[in-house]
Amino acid sequence: MPSLQSVISCLSDYDPAALTVDQVSAIIADVIEPIRGVEQVAIRSALDRVLAEDVVSPIDVPAHDNSAMDGYAFAGAALASAGTNGVMLEVVGTSYAGDATELAPSATQAVRIMTGAVMPAGCDTVIPQEFVEVLGDGQRIRFAADVVRAGDNRRCRGEDLARGQAALQNGRILRPADIGMLASLGIPEVKVRRRLRVAFFSTGDELRSVGEPLDPGCVYDSNRYTLHGMLSRLHVDLIDMGVVRDDPAALEQAFRSACENADAIITSGGVSVGEADYTKQTMARLGEVTFWKIAMRPGRPMAFGRITSDGRDALLFGLPGNPVAVMVTFYHFVRAALHRQMGAEVPPLPLFRVRSAGSIRKRPGRTEYQRGLLVRGADGEWEVRITGQQGSGVLRSMSEANCFIVLGHDEETIAAGGAVNVMPFDGLV
Repeated sequence: MPSLQSVISCLSDYDPAALTVDQVSAIIADVIEPIRGVEQVAIRSALDRVLAEDVVSPIDVPAHDNSAMDGYAFAGAALASAGTNGVMLEVVGTSYAGDATELAPSATQAVRIMTGAVMPAGCDTVIPQEFVEVLGDGQRIRFAADVVRAGDNRRCRGEDLARGQAALQNGRILRPADIGMLASLGIPEVKVRRRLRVAFFSTGDELRSVGEPLDPGCVYDSNRYTLHGMLSRLHVDLIDMGVVRDDPAALEQAFRSACENADAIITSGGVSVGEADYTKQTMARLGEVTFWKIAMRPGRPMAFGRITSDGRDALLFGLPGNPVAVMVTFYHFVRAALHRQMGAEVPPLPLFRVRSAGSIRKRPGRTEYQRGLLVRGADGEWEVRITGQQGSGVLRSMSEANCFIVLGHDEETIAAGGAVNVMPFDGLV
């Protein structure tokens, strides 16, 4: 992997005390490379895993020209010779799904056909049964020529996938539909990247885990539980190391243990100005770590780099201590970084332009991530409002939200009714 210093040295405007969100994202992306470990798994076990190679279709899908619905197959040329009474065809047999047919109707004949059945030789069109009038003893049909066009309702061989065509690409996170498609190709196993191992812990003598008595001056550690939830959504292997107290020996032991057992380490707390220096000192001593002040709100302080212990190394993300800042920095930096390390090709989270229900205070010079509730307004148009107090310690503002209101670096105060960018996170946070 390229060193952090080599990446930073190429930036003419690099200032660790005044970085933009875009600069931080670019630096992290340049430093990280995917893990190399690959394993082969049964497709039933491949859901949410990252493909390690392209999957090439070994067959044509569909394997034959077939009918898209129940009806009658015939040669589309018969439509051009329709009389005043419409198209009249003789029915010479039936083609069922799963059966090969040897029927070969003439230009004036048709075959009763079921959905998915192989198209008989010479037939290229299917008239749905609801448009057909069956005459006499069922051996003849009649229908209007203008209710169907030549080639309608036929699924052609290989139109979904042709033999030799890439069905799924390297780096794809496999979804349920992908698993079904692999099964449709007769592929029982696929090569995937091994699961990323992520260790995480919180720092601070004031923190208590859920279930412990809350002493005066102490608070419950919400960050570790939030991180557990966010990381679980990424389907990585988790190493929860609990709360590490502000002690140099304890911190070093925690970092070394995490480094020797994980690919990435995430901490919360200990990187802000004025906090105990133990965490920052330990990070810096064990590897190549830089400490940033990012022009964003919330989440200004952050550490990033790589540490080493006993011949192993791991990426390090030192997040702020405030609960909302942890979530914002995770979703705007760490999530993308872990996907990249996993070898996953995942597009950035989408932004949509909607109306602001009220005014939003903002000063230029930083990117802000306000927590919002995206709803339909009285006129049916989408609009967003902030979820009350927006302090970086108000976790309720995230719990009640369904999107981030993303206010760009150069934007100023938004008037009520003005347009803003929103990033929905339903199902994400």
